[in-house]
Amino acid sequence: MKAAIVSAAGELPVYGDFPEPQAGESHVVVTVKAAAVSQLAKARAAGTHYSAAAHYPFITGIDGTGTLSNGDPVYFLAFNAPWGSMAERTLVPADSIVSLPAKLDPVLAAALANPGMSSWAALTRRAQLRAGETVLINGATGTSGGLAVRIAQHLGAGKIIATGRNRAALDQLRAQGADLTFTLDELPDALPALMKEGVDVVLDYLWGQSALDIMHAAVAGGEKTVRFVQIGSLSGQEITLHSKLLRSSGLTLMGSGLGSVSDKELIACIGEMLTAAAESDFSIAFQMRSLSDVALAWQEDDSRCRTVFTL
Repeated sequence: MKAAIVSAAGELPVYGDFPEPQAGESHVVVTVKAAAVSQLAKARAAGTHYSAAAHYPFITGIDGTGTLSNGDPVYFLAFNAPWGSMAERTLVPADSIVSLPAKLDPVLAAALANPGMSSWAALTRRAQLRAGETVLINGATGTSGGLAVRIAQHLGAGKIIATGRNRAALDQLRAQGADLTFTLDELPDALPALMKEGVDVVLDYLWGQSALDIMHAAVAGGEKTVRFVQIGSLSGQEITLHSKLLRSSGLTLMGSGLGSVSDKELIACIGEMLTAAAESDFSIAFQMRSLSDVALAWQEDDSRCRTVFTL
């Protein structure tokens, strides 16, 4: 069968032939319909992510949509090396599959799953958002952060605050559910008042200085606990965090991602999110590409418009 194959760490995926998967007692074969490029898929293919496989060659891609042997449409997670999602068929643990709602386009579902899961898991499993609470989304102008605005609204947030670098993108988020928006340059001056009014949950897609500014403001703002959920690190991998920041306040710092949420819970989160997507507008920008174009499309992928390979 045809697949996108990574032969060594740091090499681009190549469209080529790979052995057919064989169903087993706890694994099923999925005929793939669509699989999206994500930062996680890229990092695993490059061998730089903490969850990356150590053995080569393998099929790249971490998730997708397709059909079972009986024709049922499904979403699946593909962490079972060497069987990634970017292939005509792949082998998936039976407990890593959820049914797709009949009303949801499988290509859109493949585009939505990874960015939607990031905020759905962070809000429902990690922060345990309660209806009416205020959510600050730091780095909301990317695909995942923008989708987080609509997901927070769907889950009952009372007020949504969005930050980012792009003022035009922030203005668009006002129409999608954000109550307040601030550029990263405006954020430091706005934080004291925001914390005084009350912020319950922070979803952080950036890390770096803006994350540190938010944590300092949360501590200075009083005794109310702020649940700070770290999701992405687009502004840098490291910050200097003084120990007293945690000792002297009710600030709760946690992460959300592979390892902090079990695979079983990730699958449950994605199932819940896709069910919601069939009823709510969670649409995002994406472009369809043929899997045979994987080497070129992999390099051209733009995080502002997701690349979805179709088969």
